[in-house]
Amino acid sequence: MINKITKRHLIGFSFIICHLSFSIALTSCSEWDDHYEGAQTGTSLTLWQQLQQHPELSDFCQVLEQTKVFRMHKKTPVSYAQLLDGGQSFTVVAPVNGTFNRDSLIRLTQTHQGDSVAEKFFVLNHISRSTSSMKDYEQSMLMLNSKHMTLSAGTIEGVALKASNLHAKNGVLHIAERPLPYEYNLYEALCDMADLSAIGNFLRQYDEDYFDADASVSSGIVEGVPVYVDSVVIERNRMLQRIGLINAEDSTYWIVVPTTEGWNRAWDEATKYFVYDATVLKRDSIQQYWTNRALLDDAVFNMTDQHSTQDSLWSVPYLSWRTGWVSGKPIYHVFQKPFAAGGILYGAEPVACSNGVLYKSREWPFDPVKTYFKEIWAEGESTWLITADKDCSFNGRRQVADSISENAYLQVLPRTTTSNWNLTFRLNNTLSGDYDICVIILPKSVSNQNDPDMRPCKFKATLNYVDEQGKELSFNFDNKQFQSNPEKVDTVVLAEAFHLPACNYDQNDIKVSLTLQCNILARETARYAREMYLDCIYLRPRTSKSE
Repeated sequence: MINKITKRHLIGFSFIICHLSFSIALTSCSEWDDHYEGAQTGTSLTLWQQLQQHPELSDFCQVLEQTKVFRMHKKTPVSYAQLLDGGQSFTVVAPVNGTFNRDSLIRLTQTHQGDSVAEKFFVLNHISRSTSSMKDYEQSMLMLNSKHMTLSAGTIEGVALKASNLHAKNGVLHIAERPLPYEYNLYEALCDMADLSAIGNFLRQYDEDYFDADASVSSGIVEGVPVYVDSVVIERNRMLQRIGLINAEDSTYWIVVPTTEGWNRAWDEATKYFVYDATVLKRDSIQQYWTNRALLDDAVFNMTDQHSTQDSLWSVPYLSWRTGWVSGKPIYHVFQKPFAAGGILYGAEPVACSNGVLYKSREWPFDPVKTYFKEIWAEGESTWLITADKDCSFNGRRQVADSISENAYLQVLPRTTTSNWNLTFRLNNTLSGDYDICVIILPKSVSNQNDPDMRPCKFKATLNYVDEQGKELSFNFDNKQFQSNPEKVDTVVLAEAFHLPACNYDQNDIKVSLTLQCNILARETARYAREMYLDCIYLRPRTSKSE
């Protein structure tokens, strides 16, 4: 069964206001009446006057009188009673007396924050900008708080009407037997559910106001500065623009998140992978940011992009061009059989929200190596990764084959027949974790299948990195000499489970690099080849589960 989150009583409730796109007058209704003049219906009564004609709506009228219109987070002198008495067109759904706590709502209006809460969760939940009459067919009505209400067979969102289609000169009035339910969207649920508070607290840090010049009504330019009669300010969340717009009422998402204890366990594990060195400014804040992103980036699913939810789910960052395994690389952001045992939604509790479904689980249901602790592939042909070279020339070459990463490789040639060259590649987006350090070398038959050079290439390697204090370190893999297998695509493992103590994720500075150095004596020239076909450098994540 899918539970629903609704809000019907507002005593003691506090909530950070999410997206509101409704704009109204700062100083008086008359300004806006001129701009948004409502359609006449043949009656001389305004909506406010129509409401006052019904004694059973006196509680609702008192709340409208006490609740002030908010604009750009500021309480204006205009009440909703005044607004409904003006020229703008609305549909009002009024609940009858005794079905809601009038006194608690009026008490909320006595404070700035409480007034905004009463406005959004109660008043705006019962007023629509459109004029919607009850008809014989089902229809949808957009309320001023961006919630969608369904009108069908004498009910609105399942609430029976005592009277309907009471016309006023500026709109339509419906009388409901009780208040309309307020159903949280996914973002609101994360912010308000007590057992998800750690996630909500993180997301709320990124709420901000955005001035929408395109939606605002300009009155011209004064001394080179645009002046607006109606300035539309949208409340948005910068984090949701990255992980998924789960506050959008006109979209449908799924999200899977653990409750607080499970989140904290996953957070403590993930944060160890984002330990930045002491030279990184605001490293603690960056660590916290990327730890949270690591746990949330694959948790949101846009349902308009899904093919078959029983078979697989694609999270928001899914790259649509990667439709299958490419050269043996794993696909990220795709989760198979989500509802089956071991799947990311197996055993999770579904909670219906206004714009999708929130799945609550006891634990973070993902595997780090399939989400944030990713494989790192530095392609040989990506010559912009080369930070130093000596005694060689190199060229990227294309070769379409299943066994070649990204269908390209780097041909490295010595400057002379006896030159022992070296190349240094930067390694980006490393985490503070354990990796197998590998290079993948192609056989010479890639370019010459008829008469390939069957001599192996012999080389040494040095890993350059920093510790937690930012001190530069290097590891020469115990001075070991490596050689490629000329008969196959050869993954040469330089080191297993090597620990990088400092994270370099999303940083521009070169903190981790690998130097490959040809190491062939002059007398060994006949036995070994100095030419190398480098497919890529490959860092394979290692965890306790993968060992």
